[in-house]
Amino acid sequence: MSARYHTLLSALPSMHAALEAFTAPGDIPCAASCLALSAALPRPLLRESIDGFLKLCRQSVMKGDVNSADDLGLPALLPRMVRHVERVSRPHFRRVLNATGVVIHTNLGRSPLAPEAVRAVAETAMRYSNLEFDLTAGDRGDRHGHVEDLLCRLTGAEGAMAVNNNAAAVLLLLDTLCRDKEVVISRGELVEIGGSFRIPDIMEKSGCLLQETGTTNRTHAYDYVAAINERTAAIMKVHPSNFRIIGFTRGVGREALADLAHARHLPLLEDLGGGVLFDFAAAGFPHLAEEVSAAQALAQGVDVVTFSGDKALGGPQAGIIAGKTEYLNRIKKNPLARALRIDKMTLAALEATLRLYLDPALAVKRIPVLRMLCMSEDELRRRAGSLAKVLKKRFAGHVPPVKISIRPSVSRGGGGAFPGQDFPTWLVTLQTETRTPDALRAALLETEPPLVARVQDNALCFDPRTLDKEEDALLAGVLGQVLPFRESGKESSPRLPPAKT
Repeated sequence: MSARYHTLLSALPSMHAALEAFTAPGDIPCAASCLALSAALPRPLLRESIDGFLKLCRQSVMKGDVNSADDLGLPALLPRMVRHVERVSRPHFRRVLNATGVVIHTNLGRSPLAPEAVRAVAETAMRYSNLEFDLTAGDRGDRHGHVEDLLCRLTGAEGAMAVNNNAAAVLLLLDTLCRDKEVVISRGELVEIGGSFRIPDIMEKSGCLLQETGTTNRTHAYDYVAAINERTAAIMKVHPSNFRIIGFTRGVGREALADLAHARHLPLLEDLGGGVLFDFAAAGFPHLAEEVSAAQALAQGVDVVTFSGDKALGGPQAGIIAGKTEYLNRIKKNPLARALRIDKMTLAALEATLRLYLDPALAVKRIPVLRMLCMSEDELRRRAGSLAKVLKKRFAGHVPPVKISIRPSVSRGGGGAFPGQDFPTWLVTLQTETRTPDALRAALLETEPPLVARVQDNALCFDPRTLDKEEDALLAGVLGQVLPFRESGKESSPRLPPAKT
């Protein structure tokens, strides 16, 4: 190693000095960040993050990227070291800003919870609870009882229970009622949804035998009759999820299918997919009324329904089974129910969400998914104008210029709910000469917090339907991370030290 390299490497701070700078930074510009990181991070993680940064600095020296020892001293390196530690030590699972306009975004955690549900989770997580303790009898209780009465009240079911997701609900239902027997289902309902979840695969794993009937686009009552035999255990309907068949189609209504099943002493089962507990038509949103609610399906003769606790319902991820007592009692006794049961935090969030549905007007105000789905086009235009105003103020005088405007477009329900249905919205668009929309979209995934937007008509677009008004300033700040302010052709932010991260 040459003397020059040795001199430069010797200028790097020791691990002890770097750690001390985080715990007792003194009067420096990034002192608050140093103290916050030191308090928040376990000592081994802080040390590991600093060590990784110093290794990058050594690599830069050996590559010849550094010419002055002054650039390697602790005062020069500390601001960038702080940014490095913040970046590499942050949790892998974290919050993102959803500006896509997809309300039930499966990849972004589906449905955000109502404040009441969040408080219930925090209270339950931090302390002991009566999860399986009967406070009246002073003895062991049943965790299903915490939400069963609410589910029965909201759906009209005789009995109900919750498991950890809807796939589990379907699996448990079929394993209990149909194992080693046949289940008749229309070919047009053999769906596959996100994550390669296929109804035929779930049926196979549950131990029942699939008996297809009809065709992809048309299934008649006589098709079901022809498919039923001495090995048939049930007839099943399945929500189409994320697709729709239009044109020359035909199906059998629930009431007719229920009459057919019951005449042969068979149960009619239905997987409703996303699940709806809200009467959109009665609330003045007839365009959302295509989704059949659990109450409607049960009233039309379905014996047992399954649906998700998140998605259109707006609660935590859970699978709900509701229907006649004779079937629910059998399902609850299945040993598989224990393996698929929900935990205390999910149960707390689900109960808090279901309680809001007792007052439909309150549910629309407090449950984020319902509020987003029910936003009017006029309201969205006002929201877009408000967000655009914030961004124009943030980037006023920016060099090169950042163009902000609004335009009409559409949002999507997502999560398999409201398949093929568009919701009118207004987008806020951003364009700049130096970065393509695709490049900006990719860069925003590296910000803190990450911002997920969409590219449309050669512009980066933000849909206010899936953004809270309180997030407007945060979104503007995130954009500033990838579009730093420039003055006279130079960035106003300090020059980065030479080590590359």
